[in-house]
Amino acid sequence: MAERNRQDKEGARPAAGSPVKGIRLNKYLSEAGVCSRREADRRIAAGEVFVDGKRASTGMRVFPSQEIVCGGRRVTGGERPVLLAVNKPRGIVCTTSDKDRAENIVDFIRFPSRIYPVGRLDKESEGLLLMTNQGGLSDQILRARNGHEKEYEVTVSRPVNDAFIRRMAGGVPILGTVTRPCYVEKTGERSFRITLTQGMNRQIRRMCEALGFEVTALKRVRIMNIRLAGLKTGEYREVTKEEWEELSRLLNGNGRQPAR
Repeated sequence: MAERNRQDKEGARPAAGSPVKGIRLNKYLSEAGVCSRREADRRIAAGEVFVDGKRASTGMRVFPSQEIVCGGRRVTGGERPVLLAVNKPRGIVCTTSDKDRAENIVDFIRFPSRIYPVGRLDKESEGLLLMTNQGGLSDQILRARNGHEKEYEVTVSRPVNDAFIRRMAGGVPILGTVTRPCYVEKTGERSFRITLTQGMNRQIRRMCEALGFEVTALKRVRIMNIRLAGLKTGEYREVTKEEWEELSRLLNGNGRQPAR
């Protein structure tokens, strides 16, 4: 009994049979602002996470009293919630890794606290990117079945006609499936605006290639209710209280996407 009391005072792992089971490691890393749960699982599997000096395993549970290290840095409790709207330039990669030869978005932004991108924009694309330290928020936005809107302005290599617009809007076979029907509007001789509700890898570029067009410029201008308007290339801002509240309503199914 004395030994058990000593362990409880030190914050050690509860004894077997205790109703307290700890928190999943991926959730802990997410809520601490390290990365999303999906990225946490990847980093755990890659051997980048240690708990009490031992390599962590996928699915394990932890307690705040334990020493948790990710990527060589000790992970502490949660931080002030941050959500940034960033105007990503071309040539910057959306990753937290320093292994890519190109500059990554985290090093480019140099925000004073740890944040990571919500999803990705490929290296050749530019425009709106959300960055946060809230893993749960990131997971909600990225969950494909929720059908959250993302709007893009696209320029292609040759003139756009009505047939192209209809085929893009109706669904295009790529990556072994057919893309969801989407909103597409011609905006110029070689340009159009498209709103997607899914996030397949390089989706717009692959859709255009399947129809014989090459994307020469691609800019994301909206994610749900957050818009790029007013941000210069390379700049960022924290979302407003009103934007965050509307985003929460949309994520919880209590709001509507902006009307066309």
